[in-house]
Amino acid sequence: MTISEAQPSVKTTCPYCGVGCGVIAQINESNEVDIKGDVNHPANYGLLCSKGSALGETVDLEQRLLHPSINNQEVSWKSAIQKVAEGFSNTIEKYGPDSVAFYVSGQFLTEDYYVANKLMKGFIGSANIDTNSRLCMSSAVAGHKRAFGSDTVGLCYEDLEEADTIILIGSNIAWCHPVLFQRIEKARQGKDIKMLVIDPRRTTSSDSADYHMAIKPGTDAVLYNGLLTYLSENEFLDNDYIEAHTNGFDHALISAKESAPDVKTVATLCDVEEEAVYTFYRLFSETDKVISLFSMGINQSSSGVDKVNCIINAHLASGRIGKPGMGAFSITGQPNAMGGREVGGLSNTLAAHMGFSEKDKDIVQHFWKSPVIAQKSGLKAVDLFNDIHAGKVKAVWIMATNPAVSMPNADLVQSAMEKCDLVVVSDCMEKTDTTRYADILLPAEAWGEKQGTVTNSERRISRQRSFLNPAGEAKPDWWIIAEVAKAMGYEESFAYNNVADVFREHARLSAYKNAGTRDFDISALSTIEDNEYELLKPIQWPVNKANPNGTKRLFTNGEFYTKDKKAEFIAIKPRKPAAELSEEFPLILNTGRVRDHWHTMTRTAKSQRLSRHIKEPFVQCHPDTADKFKIRKNGLVEIKSKWGAVIVRADITSRQRLGEVFVPLHWSDQFSAKARVDAVVNPYVDPISGQPEYKHTPVTISAVKHKWYGFMLSRKEIDLTVFPYWSKCRELDNWRYEFSGNDSPDLLQLKQLTQNGIDFDWIEYQDEFNQSSRYLWFDDSDIQGCVFISNDFEKLPSREWLAEQFTHLEIDVEQRSKLFTGTSGPDRPDPGPIVCSCFNVGKNIIVDFINKSGLRDIDEIGQQLKAGTNCGSCKPELECLVNENALIC
Repeated sequence: MTISEAQPSVKTTCPYCGVGCGVIAQINESNEVDIKGDVNHPANYGLLCSKGSALGETVDLEQRLLHPSINNQEVSWKSAIQKVAEGFSNTIEKYGPDSVAFYVSGQFLTEDYYVANKLMKGFIGSANIDTNSRLCMSSAVAGHKRAFGSDTVGLCYEDLEEADTIILIGSNIAWCHPVLFQRIEKARQGKDIKMLVIDPRRTTSSDSADYHMAIKPGTDAVLYNGLLTYLSENEFLDNDYIEAHTNGFDHALISAKESAPDVKTVATLCDVEEEAVYTFYRLFSETDKVISLFSMGINQSSSGVDKVNCIINAHLASGRIGKPGMGAFSITGQPNAMGGREVGGLSNTLAAHMGFSEKDKDIVQHFWKSPVIAQKSGLKAVDLFNDIHAGKVKAVWIMATNPAVSMPNADLVQSAMEKCDLVVVSDCMEKTDTTRYADILLPAEAWGEKQGTVTNSERRISRQRSFLNPAGEAKPDWWIIAEVAKAMGYEESFAYNNVADVFREHARLSAYKNAGTRDFDISALSTIEDNEYELLKPIQWPVNKANPNGTKRLFTNGEFYTKDKKAEFIAIKPRKPAAELSEEFPLILNTGRVRDHWHTMTRTAKSQRLSRHIKEPFVQCHPDTADKFKIRKNGLVEIKSKWGAVIVRADITSRQRLGEVFVPLHWSDQFSAKARVDAVVNPYVDPISGQPEYKHTPVTISAVKHKWYGFMLSRKEIDLTVFPYWSKCRELDNWRYEFSGNDSPDLLQLKQLTQNGIDFDWIEYQDEFNQSSRYLWFDDSDIQGCVFISNDFEKLPSREWLAEQFTHLEIDVEQRSKLFTGTSGPDRPDPGPIVCSCFNVGKNIIVDFINKSGLRDIDEIGQQLKAGTNCGSCKPELECLVNENALIC
């Protein structure tokens, strides 16, 4: 870690989800980064989730990309910039502007996004720039545009606290947006806010809800069409609002009645009880202030846009929009997905919330004074990599993202990059599944080093500020792109002196020939000085002459951004998921996030405590599904589709619907042998938004039987890729590995892997009768590692207790004996699976305390055990344990 000189604390913004939490970072006397929540930031008021509170553990230089390189040879920045510029210029000259592409990221700051979009669309003249935000919120964008005439999220977080009923549909915010969940839970303690969760899985969000409806995957549009029918049949429509502020209601209602004429039909199609549907419809209809909060479960669908519009239809029909505590609220997954939308980071948008109409193209080209302007939408993410694979796109520049892991049909994406003539990758990490395919690697600044702005899910612009010196030769993304643009001949148009220059230009474009016709307008910030930019406080757009202090809510006057200023109802005919089940692939695969990891783990896997909650890739499946396919609890299984396969650990739980399985998206080839679940995911997309259907892939499941199973704890990182199955994660003071195979484990090979040239004291024990082996190695009395191997994975001892022993510097003779048996004593009990990652409090400790104390209040339990008293992310699981429910892990 390269630390800045002694300085006061720095206010910045968390780089994870779209909540946009304010963070205060400071370098302490030990030269480490202390992190706490910013109590004055209106997104979180000091709250942080487990990931945010662990940010200080992720800023070291381990595996950082420090220098530019060409074909794995370190070069100067000048050489690298020139090579990229020549590569793209020559390709464009030979094959035309559509033969090149950028693939960027919601991890970008707005200024990075702006410069990339400007270069591609205004100077190269192609719209072949798309973003990984395509994968998470593009269906919401398209739905907003159809309904409102603009991509406008009109609500604010305060609305969640003012609501009387909150519908969570396709959103596990307890894990994916924990701080928002905590804000809702705090509000519920002070008033009677009903919460209903609509999700095929019983998630941690469901545990805290008043009601949970486990609908059949893909039937969300039927459910909300049925709600529109119910509102009409039971006189809950706001006819005055419909007449004054909307168009198209009659057609939308006809379609709703055709597909969802009554509650019985809805219940049958959604595969739930009629009473559950009635409960939802009554809650929505009879409560004044209702919010439908939705996320990936809605968006990631081949009919995601229609689902978004079904939700909006119900709110328009009941007049529940543009008012405090009401509305359809899209929560974004990434820290700056919203900022990317503002600048045109999607291939089907231009800039400043403009599109490809002749008027918009003329406005943007005139403002940029660009020689060319993209004439039409470019390639969306899936099509982009398909065209790379087909040889139509010859050069691609991938920035701040890892498509080899995150794209659907990920094996094809890897193959595409392998075949591509020129692959440029800008990243802060040296080794990812994507950087291995790079011809040119460019080191980008990481969080803590870079400067700029991000916009969260409630349209709030916040500053990310630097408190660390750049690592090695790392540069800001906007600078890298601008330097390439200059080398391509566009020096005058990209002559930015600093990041504030970029922001001011972005703000000026938002106002250029706007006059209230576009929602995105931050013209009041277009003339701020550098010092004002540095001190910029969080503010919600629009920020203009009429709203110099920002805007809390939009649509409050019932006016929208359509030609007649009326919102549009969209008639929806629900469609089934694109990929159908078959005898060969009879199960539905759903993918999503876990609590303590982020995207492809390049940052969160650096943290010891974040890796302790869930340590290994897994699949959740129902007990009856497990019985049918002969799957054992904790056994290895293969999940296979027509596109690919993964090997993961089985978690058998009734929280998963029968016939469906769930696998998290985070694991990559850096952390497990074969766990890139997006290699399995089908590449079907919504025809309007281009967003892939991550929530519904036909698969089959089968047990993976190896002759032996083992785990290793080691103070040093060890390469175990020689084994058929392996996974790794950080523990307290060591690395933890799970591995297995069919050939007998080679003792000499294990010694060579673990010793690494150092002559440790190696102790071994083999039990031929039980077909098990145990190995420990020490440096004097300090344990360096241990290996346990058995022919039955259920006979292996608790890893958690053994990992705790690595916190002790000296191991005496008696303790060595316990280590060999893998059994804990009363002085050092087995903590069990970790629930609270902040304080390393395990399930066994919590359950034992609950049983002995009789306490059922999680705050009181926290006072005694500390669990849940730091970030609070584990509180839903504590509640689950108190209620004697099964822990999800």
